[in-house]
Amino acid sequence: MEYVLETNAITKRYRGFTALSGLTMRIPKGSIYGFVGRNGAGKTTLIRVICGLQEPTDGSYTLWSVKNTDAAILRCRRRMGAVVETPAIYPEMTARDNIRQQYRVLGLPSDDGIDALLHLVGLGDTGRKKAGDFSLGMRQRLGIAVALAGDPDFLVLDEPAAGLDPRGREEILGGIRSYQRRRGSSVVIVSHSMEDMARYSDEIIVMDHAKVKMQGTTREIFERADELVSVGLDVPQITEVMNLLRSRGLPVRNGIYTVDDARDEILRLLGRKVPGGEK
Repeated sequence: MEYVLETNAITKRYRGFTALSGLTMRIPKGSIYGFVGRNGAGKTTLIRVICGLQEPTDGSYTLWSVKNTDAAILRCRRRMGAVVETPAIYPEMTARDNIRQQYRVLGLPSDDGIDALLHLVGLGDTGRKKAGDFSLGMRQRLGIAVALAGDPDFLVLDEPAAGLDPRGREEILGGIRSYQRRRGSSVVIVSHSMEDMARYSDEIIVMDHAKVKMQGTTREIFERADELVSVGLDVPQITEVMNLLRSRGLPVRNGIYTVDDARDEILRLLGRKVPGGEK
C-alpha cells in the first residue's frame, strides 16, 4: 500500500508543554481522513508540522516516502494544499486575484481553472469585492479555493466548515469529497463535528493528550462509543436518537451514523421503499 504520510514517533515540545508525544501513524493514498479530539489534543500542531510550518522536536515523518529532513521534501509540499487555522488570503485582493496569486506561487502558466474553483466554493459572483470585506464564511471558502489551486494530491484542512451555515457546510464538504473521488487524492480534515466525520470521512484518527488514541474506519470508531466518551467526544447526535428509539422498543438497526442512514432506516421500518434500495 502506498502512503502519502507516515509519522515515526513525532514529538513536539514547547517550553514546559508537550503538544505531540511519540506520535506514529500512516495515511494511505486516496482516502479522506478525519482528525478529531478535544482542544489541545495536538491536531493543529500535527498539521503545522507536516505542512512544514514547524519542525518536530524529535521523530520524523515522510511525504510520499520522502523524509522530512531530505531537501526533496520541498517538492513534495508543492503537491499539497492546506488551510491551517486561519485561511491565508490577501484582504486587499479580490477572490479571483487571491487564487491568481497562488497560481503564480505554484508557477502555473495560465489562469485556467480559476472560474471552476470559484464556482466550486460558491464565490463565482463576488466580482470586484475585496476579500477583506468578506464574511467569515466567505473567507473560509476562499481559503479552500486557494488550497485547491494546482489540483493538489494531498489536501490538509483545519476546520474547513468553520463559519458556514448547514447548507454551506454541505456544499463545501460535499465539494471536497467530490474533488477527492474525482482526483483520487488524499484529504485530511480536522473537525469538532462528529456529524461531519460520519458523513464525509473514510477513516478517523482520534487524538488525546498529544497521542493517537484510536484509528480505524468511521464505523469502527463510532462502534467504540464508550472510548470516545472517555476522551471527551461522542457519537453523532443522530446515532444517539436512533439508539434512544431502540431502547424504547423499536427494531432499529445498529450502526446508524448519518441523517441519510437514519432516514433510510425509518423508511424501512415504515415499510416504504428506500431511495436506491429495497424495502
